[in-house]
Parts: sequence; C-alpha cells; structure tokens
Amino acid sequence: MQNYVIGLSGLNAAYAALDVVGNNIANASTEGYHRQRVEFVAAGTVRSGTTEVGGGVQVLGVAQMIDSLLEGELLRQKSSYGQISQELTTLSSVETIFGEFIEEGGLNATIDAFFDALRGMAAHPSESVWRNETISAAEVLTSEFRRMGTSLTQMEDAIVTEAQNAADSINTLAKQIAELNMQIQSVEITGGQANNLRDHRDSLVSRLSALAGVEVVSRDYGVVDISLGGLPIVTGAVSLEISATVQEGRMLNISAAGTTGSSLNVQGGRLGALLTLKNELLPGIRGELDTLAKGIISQVNSYHVQGLGLDGSFAQLIGEGLPAENLADVEPPIVDGTFYIRLTNMETGQIERHAIDVNVSGATPDSLSSIAAKINAVDGLNASAGSSRLHIISDLGYTFDFLPAMLPDPNSTNLTAGSPPAISVSGIYSGEANQTLTFTAVGTGTVGNGNLRLDVVDEAGDLVATVNVGSGYAAGDVIELKNGVKIAVGTGGLNDGDSFEVDVFATTDTSGFLAAAGMNTFFTGASASEMRLCADVADNPSRIASAAGADLSDNTVALQLARIKDETIDSLDGMTANEYYQRIVARVGQEVSLKQSRQDNIEALITNLEKRQGEISGVNINDEAAQLLVFEKMFQAVAKYLATLQTAMSTLMDIV
Repeated sequence: MQNYVIGLSGLNAAYAALDVVGNNIANASTEGYHRQRVEFVAAGTVRSGTTEVGGGVQVLGVAQMIDSLLEGELLRQKSSYGQISQELTTLSSVETIFGEFIEEGGLNATIDAFFDALRGMAAHPSESVWRNETISAAEVLTSEFRRMGTSLTQMEDAIVTEAQNAADSINTLAKQIAELNMQIQSVEITGGQANNLRDHRDSLVSRLSALAGVEVVSRDYGVVDISLGGLPIVTGAVSLEISATVQEGRMLNISAAGTTGSSLNVQGGRLGALLTLKNELLPGIRGELDTLAKGIISQVNSYHVQGLGLDGSFAQLIGEGLPAENLADVEPPIVDGTFYIRLTNMETGQIERHAIDVNVSGATPDSLSSIAAKINAVDGLNASAGSSRLHIISDLGYTFDFLPAMLPDPNSTNLTAGSPPAISVSGIYSGEANQTLTFTAVGTGTVGNGNLRLDVVDEAGDLVATVNVGSGYAAGDVIELKNGVKIAVGTGGLNDGDSFEVDVFATTDTSGFLAAAGMNTFFTGASASEMRLCADVADNPSRIASAAGADLSDNTVALQLARIKDETIDSLDGMTANEYYQRIVARVGQEVSLKQSRQDNIEALITNLEKRQGEISGVNINDEAAQLLVFEKMFQAVAKYLATLQTAMSTLMDIV
C-alpha cells in the first residue's frame, strides 16, 4: 500500500501547487500582492522488507516571496514621500500667494509704488492730485498686505481641517488592520495560512505609512502591532483612535482621542507634514510678513505723528486705539520716555510746548487713563480715555499738535546788559537726538559792532557752531546753522558770558506712545491681515502730514516718509523694507527648491525599491505559465504511476 501513499502524496502536492500558481496568476495585477510558492519536503522513509524506501512528498505550506527589510524600507520612504510632497504642495501655494513672478510684480512692486507716490507728494506737498495718488498707493499696499496675511491664515485653517481628515483616515485604517489581525490570527493559530489576508493587511499598512510615520512590529501568528508617535494605535485586534485639535496659541495637536494628554511627536507622512506646516513653517512665514507690515507701519507713523497736513493743527484728535489698557502690554512696545504737545493760543499767537512723561517700567506703569489725566493737567487741553482710545480736545481758541518746530523764543535767558537784544528762534532741527543748545556771548558790545560772537554748545559740551553777531552782522538778520536752527538777534547789547538756551527736537515722542495710540497716524493695524489706512487720512488727503515747520510751508515730513524706502529699520533686522521682503521670498523659494529636489530623490529611490520588490514579490505571468506546465506534467506523471500500479495489481490478482 505504500506505493499508493507515494502516488497520492504526489497528486496532492501537484494539486496544491496548481492552486498556488492559479492564485498567483489571478492576483497578477492586485496591488500589494506578494507572489506565493508551495514549499515541499520529502516524506519520511518506510521499510519495505529489507529496503528503506521514500514515503513520497509532503506539503509544508505556502510561503510568500517577501523581503522584510525591503518592505520596511519602502514603508519608511513612502512615509518620507508623503511628508515632503505635502510640504512642497503647500509651500508652492505660498510662493503663488507672494506672487513675485506674476506680471504685476507682487508686494515688492507695491511697496515701491507707495514710496514713489510719497516722493511725488514731497515734491508737490500742496497739490491735491499728488495727495490723492498717495492715498491710492497706500490703499493698494494695505490691500496687498491684507490679501497675503489673510491667505496665509486661511491656509493654516485649511491645514487643520486636512489634519482632522487625515486623523480620521488613520483611525479607519487602524480599525481595519486590527480586524484583519484578528482574522489572520484565527486562521494561523489553527495551523492554516492567511497569506492573502496578510497582503491585504500589509497594503493597508502601506497606505497608513503614507499618512504618518509608523513603527510596525511583527508578532506571532501573523499579527502586527503599530505605533504612531509612541502611541500604540493597533495592538493585535484592538485599535486606538487619535484626534487632531487646535490648542492654545493656534498650535495643532495630535493626541489619543478623548484625552488631554501631551501631543504625539508625529514624524513623516501627510500628517507629519501638516503638523510641521501648521506649527512651524507657515507661522514663521506669516510672522515675517507681519514683522514687515509692522515695521512699515511703525516707521511711517513715527514720522507722521509729528507732522501736519494742509489742514493745520487740531482742535480735537481721537486715537485709533490701544490693544491694552496697561501701556507695558502694548505691542509694538512703548518705552519710558516723553512726548510733547505744542499748544497754540489762536487769539494771542502764544505757543507753548508741554512735556507728557510716559512710564512703563516703574512700580506703577502708566495706563491710557493716566496719560489722559496728565494731558488734562495742561491748561487749554481736555483728554479722556474710553474704549481703549485717547480723545484730546482743545479749549475754544486753542489748537494743538506734535510738531518738532522750535518755539519762537528761547526757553531760558541770562542776559545782563542794560538793553539786551530780542532773540527769536525758528527753523527745523536736523540733528539725530533731542538737545538743549546753549548760546553764550563771547565779548562785550552791541549787536552788529566789534568782535562779538555766540558760541553754540550742546548738552555734551561740544561746540556745535560759532555765530558772528558783531561787525558785519545786521541786527535782526536770520542766521541758519548747519543743523537747521535759525536765530535772529535784535538791536541791543551783550556782555561776555551772557547766554540763552534753546530746546531742539529730532523727535517729539521718545516713548513711542503717540504712534502706538494712533494719534495722527497714517496706518493702523498690528499685523499684515489688519493693516489699513487710517480713516481720517483716507477720507481727507489734506490730513497727510507733510510739514514739520510752524508755518507749514516745508515738506520735511513728506521727505522723511519718502526716504523710509531706503532706510534700514531695526525691527527688520537692520534691512530696508524691500530687502526684508526679498529675503522672505528668497527663503520660501529656497524651501520649495530644496523640497522639490528631495521629493525627486525619494521618488527615484521608491521607484528602485519597487522595482526590486517586483523582482522578488511580483508575479511574472511567463514564469507562472512555466510552473503551470511543470506541475501539470507532475500531476500527469503521478497519475500514470498510480495507473501502472493499478494494472500491476490487477495482473497479480488475475494470476492468483
């Protein structure tokens, strides 16, 4: 009977092999399918008389043709590809938002157009057409900043939605993988083989790796456990869900669903890219754009608050508003310093300058209300603080402003002659810091005669200028110093050592309060998406500050505003506005280029790995056809063997 056992084992082996070949051919186009092969082993020998003979063939099982190291590397590279491709797609969209390669030229050209309009207004400060052009250019500039800032914010919001969708997809895949784990284990724990189920499960794991970098650990009976960012999302037949939420500070957080635990450190895949984009890349780009907008706003406003337009001084002024009552909490920061209000009595022509000290670092820092109280203490002015806005109103017959123009009279005099001359001061100081200049008479005599001069010394004791008021000088003539200060000395006498002091101002606000509070500012807003032209200026172009002199006939402020284009700004890392913006664009372009290069490299690597995978695990129809013929012949030969045995047995029985 052993002969029949051998023959039947051969038939079973050939039949099993034909089943496997058929399964391979049927799945030749199935994604994720790994070619299978029947594993045979010779059966144990048996004794027939005095001879040991073979026991036929035994089917050990059906093995998958798979390289585990290769499969693991493919998962890692697909995860990297999922991350880099998502980052590249998003950053390419950011590059499009900046629009530097479109015909109009993007924000860079818009900045140029704005400062060109200011330059034109500086050349024609009294002509409405140039003021209207400046308003139009400013509106375009603020609109472009808002468009870009809003687009980046909306992109971040869209990323949150995409991350939530990715988390839902991961949860679905994890549940399906856990269910397949259970099916595979139930088959293989009883000695069966679930290769097709394994392939289906591994295909889901591959899709999961494209969504997030995962760690896969193989267990007994074909089960795999999967961890994401250290969290076991699949353990045998049990799956754990994750969720994507926005935490404090607009940070995207991935954690186990239903918990308030720490954020998972997700690396790789689409979800890893969305985390990086939302929490690092896009906030960095938006932050730089906001810094640029705030730099332009701050620099323009710091000059504009000190000037006046064609409408002249104010009877009342309402600020644009502060984001916080406590001045120490305001951004951009207000510092300890002083701002000066110039008050004019319209009936008498008397002009006074009043200092308002601002304290933000002391034990009791100033608030908007305390500043209003200090202004209220000035005769002729009334101030109030409501809804985070400062409101200043002058008494009837008074006007006020923040001009740096020098007062007509010295702030102090020490003239000892019997008939001292009248001293008048005018001009616009061109120095870099506020100073008190001391004019001291050298020599004794009458103005316009002899060797009589005035030495001008600054607060540091340095000699600034020497003014001849002796022979050759006509009393009352105006003399202009190199720093823009103008002085006229009337008829009278001076004694050696006589002196008078003149306060000169490079800025009438050393604290930054006026610009922060929106008093006579040009722009408003604390970010790119909030940047706007102040309503008072937009509605009345005559309010654009152009002059710094008392008679409003100069274009000093207009020139200062126009020159901002070429000024380096401290908050912009010591660069001009154009240079800073070009750096932003260059960085985005560099990121896009680097990620494009990396994507191409990973794509090429995946192609090579998949080619190698195809050579090991792929189904070749020609090879399978050849195997089909082999096992067909094997089946036929074994059948012939059994038929021969049957004939021999029949002959033997006939003889008997």
